[in-house]
Amino acid sequence: MADARGEMIIIGGGVAGLMAALAASPARVTLLNPGPLGAGAASAMSQGGLAAAVGDDDAIALHIADTLAAGAGLCDAQAVARIIGAGPGLVETLLRLGVRFDRRENGALALGLEAAHARPRILHANGDQTGAEIMRALIARARATPGIKIIQATARKILLDDAGVCGVLTDQGALPAARVLLATGGIGGLFSHTTNPEGAIGQGLMLALDAGAELADIEFIQFHPTALDVPGAALPLISEAVRGEGARFIDETGAYFLAGGDLAPRDVVARAVFAHGQAGHKVFLDARGLGGRFATRFPAIAAICARAGIDPAQQPIPVRPAAHYHMGGVKVDAAGRTSLPGLYAAGEVARTGLHGANRLASNSLLEAAICGEAAGRAMAALEARRVRAGRGALPPVPDAVPVRSLMSAHLGVLRDAAGMARAAEIFAGMAASNPAAALASRIALAALARKDSVGAHALDPAKQLYKAA
Repeated sequence: MADARGEMIIIGGGVAGLMAALAASPARVTLLNPGPLGAGAASAMSQGGLAAAVGDDDAIALHIADTLAAGAGLCDAQAVARIIGAGPGLVETLLRLGVRFDRRENGALALGLEAAHARPRILHANGDQTGAEIMRALIARARATPGIKIIQATARKILLDDAGVCGVLTDQGALPAARVLLATGGIGGLFSHTTNPEGAIGQGLMLALDAGAELADIEFIQFHPTALDVPGAALPLISEAVRGEGARFIDETGAYFLAGGDLAPRDVVARAVFAHGQAGHKVFLDARGLGGRFATRFPAIAAICARAGIDPAQQPIPVRPAAHYHMGGVKVDAAGRTSLPGLYAAGEVARTGLHGANRLASNSLLEAAICGEAAGRAMAALEARRVRAGRGALPPVPDAVPVRSLMSAHLGVLRDAAGMARAAEIFAGMAASNPAAALASRIALAALARKDSVGAHALDPAKQLYKAA
């Protein structure tokens, strides 16, 4: 048995986890990550940027309005006002932490345009490597902070006593702590095609589900319409910012089939691209109008395309929808507190209410940083208690492979009641021996319970889904 007083554990080393660790300093923090910091974190893969109302022609009220519109009526208005309102201040914080956002010739921050934004408000770094730049700065600061201990380990179970959280069981043993933050990312790896790291299979949700924490809105899964259509499960992303610079969708005939809707909300565009593909067409993103400027503005994407044998200045880029972002998650309040005493969540694993039924582009890094920081401060302010953590029983190792085809077929861009019910039944049969199936079952049941199309939860109009009451 081990005991501790005042320890905090953060599970996950992306933007949310790192911001939480820095905000909790100088309190003692143990940051758990399955691999080296930065490796396997979706934050580091974020291309588009960070949305914040910092432009001369912009306003927080406009950013709030765009977020609410994209969320299809299911956003928490208070959460939206709080998080979007903190955006300009976050930009100043990140600059102080050493983040090098791109600037214009006059020294002003360069701002890009993305889908469903009324103003150019997307800050980017190194063209299309914003997440990597933010991670670079945060990792450097975390490593230089004495109170932050970084351990390479995989969390397997949240340990509980009568008062709440008392530790974390890892693959290397038990760590006592009365304050634990989940910052584990999303669930894209539960699908056959995703823009996430393949290892992003909802581990934080599985930990929360096993511990009995409340989940919310887990049926809302965003599919990005422009994943590079190449072989493999983890598909490179072609950022929405490419369309913000003027790229358009075409098919194999060269026809422009979206009729001006290239920058509509993601759920709308993903359904249009999916439907065109289902009709037998190949879908491409035509960025040839950018010419040689493409490689300068999007160096990482240009390199991705080059590895696939594509020159975007000369050839349309083949794309397809892929699982991208989870709007739902562990239900939290403004401080990141979950329904379990001592358990917090931030970043994609958390459901803050910001995104509603469909996330507005580039609000994810914003949310991760702001909510991670808030959770870190709240954890540090919570009165410490002495806990003792025994090993407990290790749960089965989650295996995403058996669930991927069913998730893609029945919980994808378009859904129908019969398919969702069948998937839920099969997942339930595997749930006792596979935490990934247990989570998939909960997602399928949540989707089945929502009987109307809204945002990313789209019911197939070609099938009779529910009988009229």
